Amino acid sequence: MKLTKIEPKYVKKHNPRVGLITLASDFRIEKDFNNVIYGKDIDLFCNRIKSYNPLTNETLKKMADDIPKVTEDILPDQKLDCVAYGCTSGTIAAGYQSIYDKVNLAKPNTKVTTPITSAVNALKSLKIKKLSIFTPYTDEINQSVINYFKKEKIEICELSYFDIASDLDIGKVDPEYVFETLEKIDLTNSDALFVSCTALPILSFINELEKKISKIVLSSNQTLIWDTLKQINYNNKVEGFGELFKN
Repeated sequence: MKLTKIEPKYVKKHNPRVGLITLASDFRIEKDFNNVIYGKDIDLFCNRIKSYNPLTNETLKKMADDIPKVTEDILPDQKLDCVAYGCTSGTIAAGYQSIYDKVNLAKPNTKVTTPITSAVNALKSLKIKKLSIFTPYTDEINQSVINYFKKEKIEICELSYFDIASDLDIGKVDPEYVFETLEKIDLTNSDALFVSCTALPILSFINELEKKISKIVLSSNQTLIWDTLKQINYNNKVEGFGELFKN
């Protein structure tokens, strides 16, 4: 038998690489990312991080301890252009700088974005000062969200919530019921509505909801994806996912 050794030819250039860290229990975030970046020259690589229930500030902070290992296992020994940490309340509990540092332990010189920091960036970009918030969280987590925005000089006009203590249950909420709930919120004194939590099904109907309530609607996954695209310098037009992407 004849054996022939052939030298491989490797690709010299590659698409921007995004690493997504998502909660082990999250049903939604990967779908939302893929729906937005489908057909675009962006490569998405996901890994899941252990999450704990019930959701408390302590368990959310504890979850961040695993970030270096989870990040390291996304394309080991390969460079990522940006890592998106897919937990809104988890970022608040652990602190953005802590998450940034943990990611960069595994992937030095990597940009990092999170839902809550991207939401603040979006609010500033849209010049929104007065905000209504909807969350699925318990009051403990809600207070942390409110305080975070207040420190960023965002006035919170109103907050509504489901009071769900398990992120598994958050992912099971009926999208049609979410829409019906959000369209009934009184936004008279607010410039926009922010819907917190990467597990809630929001992104697919943001356009429709904005038309219905005549207000800008932001969500954790929407702002996270928007900011990720900015971090990797993707400037092409994105349609169908809210007013934010026109900014």
